[in-house]
Amino acid sequence: MFFGKLVTAMVTPYNNVGEVDYKKVQELVEHLEKTGSDGVLVCGTTGESPCLTPAERANIWAAAKEAISDEGNLIVGTTDNETAYSCEVAKKAQQLGAAGLLAVVPYYNKPSQEGLYRHFAAIAASCDLPVILYNIPGRTGVNLLPETVLRLAQDCPNITAIKDASGNVDTVSQLVSILPSNFYVYCGDDALLLPSLALGASGVISVASHLVGREMNRMIELYQMGRTTQALQIHLRCYELFKKLFITTNPVPVKACLNLLGWEMGDCRLPLAPPSEAELQILRETLQKYDLPRYGELLTEAK
Repeated sequence: MFFGKLVTAMVTPYNNVGEVDYKKVQELVEHLEKTGSDGVLVCGTTGESPCLTPAERANIWAAAKEAISDEGNLIVGTTDNETAYSCEVAKKAQQLGAAGLLAVVPYYNKPSQEGLYRHFAAIAASCDLPVILYNIPGRTGVNLLPETVLRLAQDCPNITAIKDASGNVDTVSQLVSILPSNFYVYCGDDALLLPSLALGASGVISVASHLVGREMNRMIELYQMGRTTQALQIHLRCYELFKKLFITTNPVPVKACLNLLGWEMGDCRLPLAPPSEAELQILRETLQKYDLPRYGELLTEAK
């Protein structure tokens, strides 16, 4: 299954006492669809999945499912670093009616490539949903090798895509060169989207699309139409924002930017701390360079 060229890895909104704000979950899903996202991923890294209870995850999935359009794709981050629990959560995602699930490389355990293969194969066998593998070695401590991805693609028909956040475009080349044409490689780093497209990536699972989704969608369209110079112009315009959204640990900067624009998303939960005053000033100055509507203006536009 193809989930679209632009999927937003969505933040989790909290109210002023730190509880999940499900109304804002739905507002944000609707906003992202209106501003260029073909799909929305909830409860991933950007959604602070390690800090959410099982009940909160399920309620976020349900709220997002209710809000997303028939054309949109709801992907849920379901997995843990323990295989049996990951399989149980995958079954619940299928019962919810999600379009697909994102399965991250197990963190802290440091499994071998054989362990990774068995972990993902078990998750795929536990449900009928399309599975997106998620390789992010900077957070998990383990790199899912292209050869293991190929083995999974060959043996597990419902493993259909990978989000590669290795930060290495050479990995994209390796993946695209060995995987079947109906297996989709998603870039996991906004700043590497355009070069990844040139290497055969299908799209991006993005953070910056919270803010510049229309521009990113258009950049991908232009590239796919062969209008590479115009695509490059958009990339260069957005490049500073792409980089500044990672001046400290994601999702701290993007949540701060949304708050600066009036969304009232709340701070991240501990152990993630709010941005420092210096970081907040950098984000404030960066936002001033882009013509981004505030939350109240979006509500007026929607009416």
